Amino acid sequence: MKLLEKAAIIHYHRYRIAEYREGTVKALGWRGAESQLKRFEVLASVGDLNGASILDVGCGYGDLKAYLDQRFSGFTYIGIDQMPEFIDEAKTTYRDAANTFFYQSDFSAVELPRVDYVVASGALGYRCADPRFYTEMICKMYGAAKIALAFNMLDAAYFPEDPLLIGHKPDQVLADCRRLSPRAALIREYLKDDFTIFMYS
Repeated sequence: MKLLEKAAIIHYHRYRIAEYREGTVKALGWRGAESQLKRFEVLASVGDLNGASILDVGCGYGDLKAYLDQRFSGFTYIGIDQMPEFIDEAKTTYRDAANTFFYQSDFSAVELPRVDYVVASGALGYRCADPRFYTEMICKMYGAAKIALAFNMLDAAYFPEDPLLIGHKPDQVLADCRRLSPRAALIREYLKDDFTIFMYS
């Protein structure tokens, strides 16, 4: 992803922070808490996360951590995001949480830690001039997952012309993923404009 594309993403979120306040779901770009919750429900069904190590790529404020805390125990959570405002807020929110770590960095430019599960909610929803970027990032995240990768994308049927966000064709993404993982699975119909892929090692 080029520097100008990264700058556009940062500007987008800083604008939304100013409009909707720091720490809100809308500052992250979601319509509201309900759609975020639906995505979390699907991602968390990838496997038994009790006692697992989990990397949350594009973690935002670490909202997934709070969701997982209500359903699993004994897991280690690592969140990474390029937005310093998001990471600063997450570190404040979870300053007393055990086995919880946040890092401010561009996940496309750093080596990812090897963990049991990698999850990414919204991280692949931004427009990039290089169409190989998405496949390369999926490969990178899958390579960091010992057990499985779970990620969501916007559906191209609903995001064909947006200047910042980009949709993808679910069946095409699934076909690409199955070249890496024959056990890749596609989950749909939880939201009309979103789909999730599970890739098992």
